[in-house]
Amino acid sequence: MYYYIHTIMIENSKTGNGHLKEKWLAQIQELWPAIKGSLALVSKPCIRKNCQACTSGKKHPAWILSVVAAGRRSTLYVPEVLVGQINQAIKNGRKIEDLLQKEAIRMVKNHRKTKKSQPIS
Repeated sequence: MYYYIHTIMIENSKTGNGHLKEKWLAQIQELWPAIKGSLALVSKPCIRKNCQACTSGKKHPAWILSVVAAGRRSTLYVPEVLVGQINQAIKNGRKIEDLLQKEAIRMVKNHRKTKKSQPIS
């Protein structure tokens, strides 16, 4: 299952969150490149007649990247030389999602501490 996350960073000059924004942006920069998706090794048949690998049932290994764009899932073939980079980019994307979740919790807890009934501006 995939989720679409829309993020808005809000700087609150009244509480001095400018340094938090800079710290957060620095963390994000360190995690580039980042993508959201999953990488899988699959076995696919080829188009050749009498292929030994296909006739034996072994088939041919291929890396597939699965992503969701505009609400539709699509898969892309990933060349072997890119597998390491794509895998690291997926890990970085997950770390960014974790940072977003932590920021959401921090924002709400900070608001509760200040006990303001007005929204953060």
